[in-house]
Amino acid sequence: MTEIRILPALSEIPAADWDACAAGGAARPEPFVSHAFLQALEEAGCARARAGWQPQHLVLDGPDGRPVAVAPAYLKSHSRGEYVFDHGWAEAYESAGGRYYPKVQAAVPFTPATGRRLLVRGDADEGALRETLGIGLVQLAKLRNASSVHVTFATEEEWEALAALGFLKRTDQQFHWVNEGYASYDDFLEALASRKRKALRKERREALANGIEIEWLTGADITEAAWDAFFAFYMDTGSRKWGSPYLNRAFFSLLGQRMADACLLVMAKRAGRYVAGALNLIGTDRLYGRYWGCIEHHPYLHFEVCYHQAVDFAIARGLKVVEAGAQGEHKLARGYLPRTTYSAHWIADAGLRRAVANYLERERAYVAQANEDLSALGPFRRGSAPEEVE
Repeated sequence: MTEIRILPALSEIPAADWDACAAGGAARPEPFVSHAFLQALEEAGCARARAGWQPQHLVLDGPDGRPVAVAPAYLKSHSRGEYVFDHGWAEAYESAGGRYYPKVQAAVPFTPATGRRLLVRGDADEGALRETLGIGLVQLAKLRNASSVHVTFATEEEWEALAALGFLKRTDQQFHWVNEGYASYDDFLEALASRKRKALRKERREALANGIEIEWLTGADITEAAWDAFFAFYMDTGSRKWGSPYLNRAFFSLLGQRMADACLLVMAKRAGRYVAGALNLIGTDRLYGRYWGCIEHHPYLHFEVCYHQAVDFAIARGLKVVEAGAQGEHKLARGYLPRTTYSAHWIADAGLRRAVANYLERERAYVAQANEDLSALGPFRRGSAPEEVE
């Protein structure tokens, strides 16, 4: 086995080689870890050194000379666009005279969606190579004089494997909808308590009451004009939420050129023009909700476009799960239940490490209790709540 290589750009590895590792034993990789998605972020200038996301991807070659394991990794000069917040750690460390940045981030930029981060080819020894990549991330941090390594939105299995290497374990919460083999949205509603069922039916009627029509656009149906309309929505929301949106117009064109079949635009039209929309990515067995925006405000339209339509699409396509993105207890009433997300953190400084470890122990207990409490408040009839899907 050769040494781990560090790639300063994803363009330095053939897409087929990266995707063979990203797919593992599956027919294709999940969209966010695919070469096409990550390369589009770099090519559009969203994930690059100037933006504080300097690519430092790890590649481990096998005896046949082909990559057998890879990890998307970045050297970061800030903590934006991660959705696993460590600003408090940075402030505490720097107020004590330390230097928190740069840090190493093993993640998909701007994407709070769980998935594999230590990507091993399907015909290789996943356990051993995953450990090698974990060690490689720590070595990368030392080589770049980084304070820490953060592997975010990892799988639970990776989380446990990294803990065995000395990483600290962190949890958080998202809300996911699970498909119990429903034949239609009405079939799903039958699993809810009567009062909740009536509320959602009323909500969906009122969302479309002002002459609004909904369109699903995928594949060749997503034109540049559709991207133009959606980008206006995205900029409106992004400017209000973050001040400076993370993605630019070029990224969405690249996404449409290279991954149109994995994209779903749910667009709301009124009086002949698009007034709101949401972008979703279609995975092997799940739908990932990503961005929403609007240029007209209508009651409940956000819930309709982002949550109810996602459920409709998942049922129509036979997808098992809808992941609706970060945060949002308002999703609970719409049938999205709390699920645990996982991240792992290696910290070089012993003092900071002890402080963070103590904090994370309390935080894990809080997340577990919050998930239990919120699950009990869900809209499902007793005994009808779906189980979590791995």
